[in-house]
Amino acid sequence: MSPSQLEDYYDAVIVGAGAAGLSATLGLLRRWRNSSPEDAAVPKILVISKLQALRSHTGSAEGGIAASLGNIDKDDWHWHYYDTIKGGDWLVDQDAAHLLAELAPQTVIRLEHDGVAFSRTPDGHIAQRRFGGHTADFGKAPVKRAAFAADRIGHQILHSLWQQCVACDVTFAEEWYVSDLILSESDAGKRANGVLAIDTHTGTVHAVNASNVVIATGGAGRLFSTTSNSWDLTGDGLSLALDAGLQIEDAEFIQFHPTGLAHTGILLSEAARAEGGVLRNADGEAFMQRYAPEHTDLAARDVVSRAIRSEVKSGRGVADPKEPDGPRDCVWLDMRSIDPDHLETALPQVCEIIRGYANLDPSRDLIPVKPTAHYTMGGIPVNTDGQVYSWSDGERHLIHGLYAAGECSCVSVHGANRLGGNSLLDACLFGTRAGESIARDLLARKDDTRNPDGQDIPRTPDAPAIDVERRKAKIEQLLHRPADDDGAAGPASQDGGLGSAVGGAEARQGVSSDNAYALMSDLGRLLERHIAVVCDRQSIAEAKDALDHDFTRRAAALRTHSDAAAYNQELTAILEAHRLLALAKAVVNAMSAREESRGSLKRLDFPERNDERFLAHSMTDTTGRISWQPVHIVDVPPRQREY
Repeated sequence: MSPSQLEDYYDAVIVGAGAAGLSATLGLLRRWRNSSPEDAAVPKILVISKLQALRSHTGSAEGGIAASLGNIDKDDWHWHYYDTIKGGDWLVDQDAAHLLAELAPQTVIRLEHDGVAFSRTPDGHIAQRRFGGHTADFGKAPVKRAAFAADRIGHQILHSLWQQCVACDVTFAEEWYVSDLILSESDAGKRANGVLAIDTHTGTVHAVNASNVVIATGGAGRLFSTTSNSWDLTGDGLSLALDAGLQIEDAEFIQFHPTGLAHTGILLSEAARAEGGVLRNADGEAFMQRYAPEHTDLAARDVVSRAIRSEVKSGRGVADPKEPDGPRDCVWLDMRSIDPDHLETALPQVCEIIRGYANLDPSRDLIPVKPTAHYTMGGIPVNTDGQVYSWSDGERHLIHGLYAAGECSCVSVHGANRLGGNSLLDACLFGTRAGESIARDLLARKDDTRNPDGQDIPRTPDAPAIDVERRKAKIEQLLHRPADDDGAAGPASQDGGLGSAVGGAEARQGVSSDNAYALMSDLGRLLERHIAVVCDRQSIAEAKDALDHDFTRRAAALRTHSDAAAYNQELTAILEAHRLLALAKAVVNAMSAREESRGSLKRLDFPERNDERFLAHSMTDTTGRISWQPVHIVDVPPRQREY
């Protein structure tokens, strides 16, 4: 679906059509309609997605959304607040976590009103299940806090929000790839002016002018070869911010989910353990009793992932039955004790995945699992209204008109490790708040744009025109680089920029067999080998050296094998490869700078947490420069983290 005609100017452009982007859209429209006369003009909104909206990765979320509804166990939002801070290893901004926990119940109820078909208790209330790290009475006992829809909660949320947007006549530009975030700078500071986007159906580059831009592009799981993320999560939003001269916060914290189906990375939901599944090593031992005596298999994800890695390193790992002579880098997920009928009712998608991809029966067979890259805790720094800022001189400087929400953002409710169920909550809650913030800004300016008769005066942009020709020239470089006299492509730029990839027709005759897909695959293997789950100074340095030299050289020489711009997936892949490479460099730089172990980051050379030096957020820019922003501690002082 593409817009039949682009508007000259939009009040808001939403980049991304998952839970965060759609929540921002609905938050904007609903706040506007609740605060404006019925005959008021509706804000002009365009939602841009590089996928069809219903293919967004939100649809893959399985287990639940956290909220202290108390429908099964007694619960309190203060307990959820504490668990979130503890789960994030005290790198959580507590003012933001306060909002997350306190507003979670009303967020879930709003989703129910929007059409999400939650599973139900016998008396008709929203059903809830246990999830790792969620407790009652400030850590004393596990609690059922995750509201769920069997094991397809993301699918329910995505479809419900999309249907609400369709009912509101929201315009979508699907299969458009945003290549540039456009900012301007004045005495008042930086401001968003819109984006440049490529319509992949035609190869046309469009300037989309807007007074507000929301980045909601999801995470970056493709940094690693084993990931639960969909193929499209290439860190686009994070790299857009870096390319625009902005920072990303806490890039070093990447969560590995403990139970990825062996050698596919496909997620087997935490709900499988919440329903009674047990992790076992090669000896058949339920080994989590040794690592987390109180919470066992439902300890925080970073704790369980490191426990699996420890069992494998100690020689108690198992091989994937599909590769019996392969590496013993997995452990067993044992669901045989769960009643088969209940298993099919509570975990239909998990059962389907296991049968389809492993050819095993979860009611009778042990299932091989290993940690899989799952979530980026860091992201574009935002405040609790979704407004993007830069950190300098000891304070936050807002980027006017620029917002971010969901996994690509960092409001810092997850800190160094996210609790299960808090991701969908973050996306829906803070996505809505970002949209409402835009609506408040538009409403505040509305009175200034009405003539004496009360009629709306058409809004005209005061920002400079967006330079489309520069991006078009770069695309032409990707497709049509002139050859030298000998018929071979000229020397490639070594700066790794988006415009440095080459590809003349003559060059396609065999100058290089490399391509974007091979580069991304090799990049994933490099980072998985050097920084996944655990790392040290040497492994980080080796990864950094490879990124700065071999991968930068390869990226600079990438070229398409077809000179057609329309439907050229390789063109998009080259842009994605550059996005991933830029983000990978930021990640390893931030890992190198944080000389401690905290949450998902386990440094073998610095095995302990160091609050004296590193109770702060890393703020990394594209040059590799890192500054530190203090964590907002309100009423839960740091203490030892145990499960």
